Amino acid sequence: MAALVITLVFSSLIAVADDWPQFRGPTGDGHGGLAELPLEWDEETNVAWKVAVPGRGHSSPVINGKRLWLTSAHDDGRQLDALCFDVDSGEIVLRTTVFEDVQTQRVHKTNTHASPTPVIDGNRVFVHFGSYGTACIDAASADILWKRNDMVVDHRHGPGSSPVLAGDLLILQFDGLDRQFVIALNAKTGNTAWSRERDIAYNSDNGERKKSFCTPLLIERNGRQQLVTTAARAAIAYDPTSGNELWRVRFIGDSATSRPVATRDSVILTTSCVDAKMFAIRLDRSGDITDTGVLWRLQKGVPQRPSPLFAEGLLYCIHDHGVLSCRDPETGEAVWQTRLGGNYSASPVYAAGRIYIVSESGKTSVLKPGRTLNMLAQNELETGCVASPAIAHRSLFLRTANHLYRIGPRDR
Repeated sequence: MAALVITLVFSSLIAVADDWPQFRGPTGDGHGGLAELPLEWDEETNVAWKVAVPGRGHSSPVINGKRLWLTSAHDDGRQLDALCFDVDSGEIVLRTTVFEDVQTQRVHKTNTHASPTPVIDGNRVFVHFGSYGTACIDAASADILWKRNDMVVDHRHGPGSSPVLAGDLLILQFDGLDRQFVIALNAKTGNTAWSRERDIAYNSDNGERKKSFCTPLLIERNGRQQLVTTAARAAIAYDPTSGNELWRVRFIGDSATSRPVATRDSVILTTSCVDAKMFAIRLDRSGDITDTGVLWRLQKGVPQRPSPLFAEGLLYCIHDHGVLSCRDPETGEAVWQTRLGGNYSASPVYAAGRIYIVSESGKTSVLKPGRTLNMLAQNELETGCVASPAIAHRSLFLRTANHLYRIGPRDR
């Protein structure tokens, strides 16, 4: 009986590892299961395929079975597409224009019009382009099942927050210069299930201080589901089924980008894109817990864009300018740190006892988690990633500025 249980658990983890349904994977935290990935590669070695990606975008790949989806913008954002690639060959098998003749907003030089990552539930792919619109696509035919483009805010620097599925609800976070809210749509119809204005005392008429680009994190602790969102000047957790507020923590900061990550009993998030702070927040409290629910605060050396990674009991943070730190999640104190060099936007991922960290220039550092630094390999490609990697089929899928790579074996 014990052997059967172990086999079932192992099979379940492998199944999860072969799908990567949302930004940062099955559980939204960068974990990719038990399948061992390649340790070393370059442009000629351990590359199953490399294909050109039409258009421009920073959305990460999502994978279900043998199909990989991402989004792309064309004609300076006036045409927004969903692309489906065959996992075995890298060929584009489906392509649909979701929105066209778009009235675009300004984007920052580091952003694109197609930066939010899709989410897929098997039969349906949900693509999101911020204020430009949101759509549900049939995963087999690429037919558009429903779409909406009536949720509009002034992003100023372009869209960034990716959609999240919570049961039959598709949840979107909008924190613009002019309006800030979280909304849940019926995933089958696209109709609004609930919507909550932020209700934050911004204490400023400066819209620049009201923005956030974060993707919410859906977690469950002690039987309570929590949708953790980072806004400007506050982190707020909602009940995903009703939109009712569960707790909030106030801070000074705005334009946060990285997705929160959960440890055993806390959630860790960053507060802003400039002069970022890191907070560890208890998950067993309710109400305004600014003074009672913060376990620790980190004031210096906090990553702005890459999300933190919690793996094997330790917290790993790659700073935008290349300093990698390993921290104690209970205290925030550094266990060790090292300088990798280069610039970083993509979030690190973890699989089968290895951490993979991809730079914007093309270097991927592979290390073994632990209380001492154990660098296993450093691999180089022609260009690097702003989009975060995906893990499936014993492979690492990397989207660079113009190409999509499969690093690993070609399935047969």
